[in-house]
Amino acid sequence: MNDRHSLLDTVTNSFVPIHGDGYKFVFGAAVITLFLFVLAPPLGWISAFFTAACAYFFRDPERVTPDRDDLIVSAADGTVASVLESVTPPRELALGTDPVTRVSVFLSVLNVHIIRAPVGGRVIHAAYVPGTFINAELDKASEENERQAFVIETEEGQKVGVVMIAGLVARRIVTFIDDGASLAAGERIGLIRFGSRVDLYLPDGVDVLGEVGQTAIGGETVLAEFVRKKPAAAKRRKARSA
Repeated sequence: MNDRHSLLDTVTNSFVPIHGDGYKFVFGAAVITLFLFVLAPPLGWISAFFTAACAYFFRDPERVTPDRDDLIVSAADGTVASVLESVTPPRELALGTDPVTRVSVFLSVLNVHIIRAPVGGRVIHAAYVPGTFINAELDKASEENERQAFVIETEEGQKVGVVMIAGLVARRIVTFIDDGASLAAGERIGLIRFGSRVDLYLPDGVDVLGEVGQTAIGGETVLAEFVRKKPAAAKRRKARSA
C-alpha cells in the first residue's frame, strides 16, 4: 500500500501544471489534432506531438525562493549570456545615466518562460517599448527588440531594473503586474512566448555571483547579493579590539 502510494506520488509529481495563458493554445492544438486523426491519422500523430510540445512550453512549475532580502535571484530560466559591469541603463527604465551592472539570461524554446521578480519590493516604473525581433542572444537586442521594462524598489531603497525582451521567435510579451504592484521575490511577473531574453540592471553596491554560461533557474538561482554596510559602531569596536 505504501509502495503504491509512493509510486503514485512520483507519477503525479512528474506532471508540471500549465500556466493559464497557455490553455487556449493547447486547447486549439488539441482540437486540430482530433480533426486530423479523423481526416488523416499520420498528420494527427504529428499534430499530437506539437500539442504536447505546446503544453510543455507553457509549463509553470513551483519554485522555492531563498528567504533572504539581500539576494537577487534570476528572473528567468535559461543560460547566463553576459555579465557587464559598466552599462548605461536603457532610457525606458528611467534610472539615469550612471553606469550599472547588467546580467542577461537567454531563454531557449525549451526553457520555462514564466518570468519572476528578482527581488521583493514595489514596482515604481513600467514601460513598454515596441521594436524588432532579432536574435535575443545578440547584445543589440537590448536596444532594438520589443521589450517590457520594470523597476522594482526594495524596502531598503535599492532599485533593480528588469527588462523582458522578445526574441527571433518570441512575438508576444505578457505581463501579470502593473505599476505600483507590491511583489515578493520569486513572484510571477510575466511570460514571454518562445525564445527570448531577460536583462537585470543592478545598482551600485552588489556582488555578482552569476557566471557566463551558468544555467539559471528562475526564482531560485542567486545571481547577485547586496553588500551590507557594517554599522559605524561595529567598525569602531573592531578598531579598538585591534
